[in-house]
Amino acid sequence: MKEEVKLTKYNKNNDYSYTFGIFPTFELVKNRAERVIKIILSSKLKISEDVKNLLGLCERKNIKIEYDDRVINRVADKENCFVVGVFEKYETNFDICEKNLVLYNPSDMGNMGTIMRTMLGFGINNLIIINPAVDHFNPKVIRASMGAIFSLNILEFDSIGSYLERSKNKKYFFMLKGNNILGKFEIKDKKYDLIFGNEASGLPENLLNYDESVVIKHTNKIDSLNLPISIGIALYEFTKN
Repeated sequence: MKEEVKLTKYNKNNDYSYTFGIFPTFELVKNRAERVIKIILSSKLKISEDVKNLLGLCERKNIKIEYDDRVINRVADKENCFVVGVFEKYETNFDICEKNLVLYNPSDMGNMGTIMRTMLGFGINNLIIINPAVDHFNPKVIRASMGAIFSLNILEFDSIGSYLERSKNKKYFFMLKGNNILGKFEIKDKKYDLIFGNEASGLPENLLNYDESVVIKHTNKIDSLNLPISIGIALYEFTKN
């Protein structure tokens, strides 16, 4: 049962979050309609084809729509926001014995959203997050993902140890000192975990010889690749066949 809540600026301790903008809100309604509390529109909203599509979808899904400029001005984190989706946070349980991307202590909201979108583009739908980590329901993450978050299954673990105890998949740890060069070995596994570390510190050294460690080779003119770029390269290699 969805109850009316007094909407305020986003707070990670609240049990609800927001989408800002037409596209992520459309993805929210399309993929997680059962979690939508309501959609709030600005009186300044121009009725474009995208808006008509959103309104039609809300009607079909029986989603409540309100016009309220004051609420939008209060909760939106940017100017010129004309559409806000309000939804209940949720958990997803899934079989982790499939293809998974694992992020260890991710700390950048923009990176997180970009990674979500990239995952979806390569057909990897399961994301495992090892805490501490950025709040994946923060509207900044949702906006960076362009709504891709609502098509993903997301599972959190409190530690790398608790994750390792549960996962039985073949594991590929991406590290600068990895023993295997990406693109130089055959990928035979149909189910696997691709594991990436924190943007600044990477993965713990003691994982170097745990299952398979992988390095993405690049010139010595840089010290490392950006995390979303590294993940995009890895996803391409593992899903191209």
